[in-house]
Amino acid sequence: MGAVSGGVSQAVCTAIRDDIVSGFFAQGDRLAEEHLARRYGVSRVPVREALRTLESEGFVTTERHVGACVAEPTAQDAADLLEIRALLEPLGAARAAQRRTEAHLRVLHGLVRLGRERARRGHVAELPSLSTWFHETLAQATGSRNLAALLVQLRRKVSWLYGASPAARSVESWDEHGAIADAVARGDAERAGALAVAHVERSTGAYELRRTVRRVSSRKHAVNTGGDQP
Repeated sequence: MGAVSGGVSQAVCTAIRDDIVSGFFAQGDRLAEEHLARRYGVSRVPVREALRTLESEGFVTTERHVGACVAEPTAQDAADLLEIRALLEPLGAARAAQRRTEAHLRVLHGLVRLGRERARRGHVAELPSLSTWFHETLAQATGSRNLAALLVQLRRKVSWLYGASPAARSVESWDEHGAIADAVARGDAERAGALAVAHVERSTGAYELRRTVRRVSSRKHAVNTGGDQP
């Protein structure tokens, strides 16, 4: 029973985080347990557990007499994230070159082929999710649960606070992904790290602080918890 409850809480946590990152819930919005329970089609217990997890990740704050709200990071907080990214992603790429498996390489090279093809055809709407998949696979290839979790959480926060046009560097960005994947495949940790440094520096120039717009909706958004819900 505990495993089932934990699974529901994790699914709700993912759904709320996705809604925060996408801007559905804007910075400063109140996150009422009752409203969230209706939106995701669950009880308030997994919602409460999910909010605690999101608070520990920095997406949510809890204020006395107000309750849970979407966090409101400062411009300096946002700038710090890019600086931390510039330090961690090269470390992750270097570790991946040392610890990756053949399965990781198949996924990375498959994503590079798909990303390049989509970029050349101008299908830019598909590129952000492919890029996220590439970087999360690279994070998993580090063989370190702690480092992978930090890298994934960091990219989610950058996506939350910053916007960038997928078309701005689409072909160039996927060529950089391909070079990183090749270095990882060769086990060249030094080159993989150096390429990741260059990739971060080039992509950072395309970022702009995102301005979210507050939205209020009572629309139910059922969470897939593995049960009979549609």
